[in-house]
Amino acid sequence: TVVGPNGSGKSTFLRVLIGAELPSEGIVHRARTLRIGYVPQHLTIDHTMPMTVTRFLALSTTTGRSRNVAMLERLGIPDQAVRQMVDLSGGEFQRVLLAQAMLGEPDILVLDEPTQGLDQPAVAAFYRLIDEARKELGCAVLLVSHDLHVVMGQSDRVVCLNGHVCCEGTPTAVSAA
Repeated sequence: TVVGPNGSGKSTFLRVLIGAELPSEGIVHRARTLRIGYVPQHLTIDHTMPMTVTRFLALSTTTGRSRNVAMLERLGIPDQAVRQMVDLSGGEFQRVLLAQAMLGEPDILVLDEPTQGLDQPAVAAFYRLIDEARKELGCAVLLVSHDLHVVMGQSDRVVCLNGHVCCEGTPTAVSAA
């Protein structure tokens, strides 16, 4: 889990790690075969462009309609396949983004504050889905979060950023730093 104040570089750090942005210095080494599933902090869908959930999932995967529908069912939103992306609630939208990330069977699931703006029941449900996805896919999870309960209770390692790496280690070690 990556933590730090607003503006500390958490999202930029993730974008550099996944190759969506070039580092200002240094080099990032990734295995050529590394499959990354990414759930961004924000994704804006143009309200004037019709985009169903099914079409959105088809844009980034070649898994086929039946597998996409099965993934939506797996994440508890099977009836959303024909809905427009812009009409989804915040929790439904995040589940669709998680479905898209999981369809590629990632080695690492990278999530940038995926529960921002969700109410507490939706947050708890989303974190359960992430844990189930980790177990099901056997993948690592790299998460940016401000939720200290998640950081302390469900993280193996924590990196604290504030323009640089302030500290890293187990949650207990970082909280004592």
